[in-house]
Amino acid sequence: MIYNKKIVIVLPAYNAEKTLEKTYNEIPFEIIDDIILVDDFSIDKTFELAKKIGINNIIQHQKNEGYGGNQKTCYNKALELNADIILMLHPDYQYTPKLIHSMCYLIANDAYPVVLGSRILGRGALKGGMPTYKYVANRFLTLFQNILMRQKLSEYHTGYRAFSSKVLKDIDFNKNSNDFIFDNQLLAQICFKGYEIAEITCPTKYFKDASSINLKRSCIYGLGVLKTSIQYFLAKKFNISSKIFKK
Repeated sequence: MIYNKKIVIVLPAYNAEKTLEKTYNEIPFEIIDDIILVDDFSIDKTFELAKKIGINNIIQHQKNEGYGGNQKTCYNKALELNADIILMLHPDYQYTPKLIHSMCYLIANDAYPVVLGSRILGRGALKGGMPTYKYVANRFLTLFQNILMRQKLSEYHTGYRAFSSKVLKDIDFNKNSNDFIFDNQLLAQICFKGYEIAEITCPTKYFKDASSINLKRSCIYGLGVLKTSIQYFLAKKFNISSKIFKK
């Protein structure tokens, strides 16, 4: 705990056998109260390894629910455990667990209700091996969203996020997609509700065993980002509600 606030780490896992233990071993357990791993029907031994290294809260999907579906299970379980601060850490070791202290303290001190680990601040993305086409797409999509949503985030596409439980209780994340666009919809909902978001520089690593989506899935995600931004703009500007944005 930090200041008597319960901290829960959620690990949305899919075929993370090769990187899970390394990620897990760097978690600062002295401030963490619970860890939840959701195995999204992996075809490797992620589930068995999670049990072996001592993770107590393990949920195994009986079919692949998708990246967004995995997160829904993660967050619902964390809220069920009465978490005050919920931090999502990818078990593929793409994001360093060494920032967990900083991200959680910002929320525990009531400085911000949401904290993102940004790969763009400090040029961490290209330095860490992000493909050039993904970097260019990241910058374009972020600019587009900042204009339509009147925000100033450095990126909307990081998978390293910490939340006050009050935020997750206040938005209906269960209505979001089960696919990769879930991440973007979630942040858009948070902005729609008027919550402030902090960003800290996050080094990242792109390597063979780190999870990544192919070009086709990336294009589908990009179109989803554009759609989410337009829906947000219409809801804010013209009060035209959608499934995920309602006043």
